[in-house]
Amino acid sequence: MPSSTPAHLELFRYLAADERIEYVAIMTRFTASLLADMSAATVAEQLARDGLLLDTDVVESRCRQLVRWGNLVPSLRDARVTTVQDYLRARSRYQVSSLGGRVHRNAVEIMEAADGAREVARELLGEIAESLSEVMNTVQLPMSSDRADRLAGVVTTIFNNQRLFTASVTDFYAYLAGVLSRFDLHGAEYAQFKGLLLDYVDLITADVNRHAPLIADRLTFVSQNLDEILAVLDSVPRLELGDLAAVERSGGRSRSDWEQLRQWYTGSGQDSGPAQLRAAAGQALGQLLVNAKRMLHSSSTGFSRRADLLRLAGWLNQSGDGEAHRIFAAAFGAWSTRHLSLGPEEPDPRIGPMTSWVAAEPIDVPVSLRQRGTRAAKGRSARVPDISADRAIVEAAVRVEAERNAQVAAELSAAGQLDGAHLSPHARTVLLDELARLLATAPDPAVSASITNPDLGVILHAAPGGSTTVTSTDGSLVVHGYQLRCSPAEETPWEQAQ
Repeated sequence: MPSSTPAHLELFRYLAADERIEYVAIMTRFTASLLADMSAATVAEQLARDGLLLDTDVVESRCRQLVRWGNLVPSLRDARVTTVQDYLRARSRYQVSSLGGRVHRNAVEIMEAADGAREVARELLGEIAESLSEVMNTVQLPMSSDRADRLAGVVTTIFNNQRLFTASVTDFYAYLAGVLSRFDLHGAEYAQFKGLLLDYVDLITADVNRHAPLIADRLTFVSQNLDEILAVLDSVPRLELGDLAAVERSGGRSRSDWEQLRQWYTGSGQDSGPAQLRAAAGQALGQLLVNAKRMLHSSSTGFSRRADLLRLAGWLNQSGDGEAHRIFAAAFGAWSTRHLSLGPEEPDPRIGPMTSWVAAEPIDVPVSLRQRGTRAAKGRSARVPDISADRAIVEAAVRVEAERNAQVAAELSAAGQLDGAHLSPHARTVLLDELARLLATAPDPAVSASITNPDLGVILHAAPGGSTTVTSTDGSLVVHGYQLRCSPAEETPWEQAQ
């Protein structure tokens, strides 16, 4: 980034400062006339005539701050005064800087601009073509003093017209895109902008298609004689400051200016101006069709977000703070998070209204409800799903679980006295679960107790005193204060099933 960029950014500080109204008024007074040279007292008097009353010391402070930002520069003109009071009034005089004046003029132009469409200066395309033809004719004239000035004036006109045309067409399409992207575009507004798009945009495109080939051909001739044109333009007297300061020259004085202009009319893709305009027109037309489809859908279903939002805005405008909060919450569902049960199709029936949505599984919302806000059923009724595959999977899982329980029950029943027994990790886990149930239900730890697992067909007995050690492949389990023993129940569930 160039080192001068931060200094240039300082020129815009007064537009965002807290005292921006005062800064803008002061800068307006300095840019109202050519080379205004005023003191703080003079500026305060002029501001007072405009209705803005500021003390002279305040104006002096604002002017000094503008000098630090680069918008103003101290005046070097010696003031001729006759009294001490006049000397004190004129001891500090200021002038607007070159960049400060340009920034303020552009800022005022933007502030005074209407928030609407900017007309495209399409007539300048024909002027550019005529000016290029005049460049061709001027180049062929014999050398004379008038020839250089005439050529310089025509070249400056070409580049000024091109700059104005591109700026106006950019502003127009930016405004058009902003309007067509509005979701509340409806009725008369839509009809108005539809006519604007179909008529005015087509007129712009037609002018570009008519003049662009002619301009491109004449720019080809200019590029062939560009060395001679630049030599003639260099012979025109101009501002020369050497190494003291950079001089900003008018357009068309360098080879790169002409190459960029020719690229705009003859380039391809994003470098071609006519192609960009056609793409912008096509994008605007596509957005117009999207709005048309939306309005047709709204008219057929009776659903209009624009009418709903306008009605809601009216309610909020007429209600107090508390009522407005309740209306807003009801309209947009802005309540505290809760899990809403959707009935028998809920994925997990254990999830209730008090379950947080963070821990619960997401629920699929129908497309018609999610996109169109309608709960009406669309399309044909779905076929009854074939659950035979799911049933086979469930039956297989049940068989595997039954076999595992039978192995665990046989292993625990065969172990009998568990002190010193060797169990599998799964059998040890089941033993821990049963011991936890036994200890939770035992009324007195000093009395022997037992608990039956009807699913496994195993009874766990616990006698107080001593300890029980059970080994396994991944470690040992020691239960202090109890002697544990397992015995089979009279009849197991799988025996009943057989």
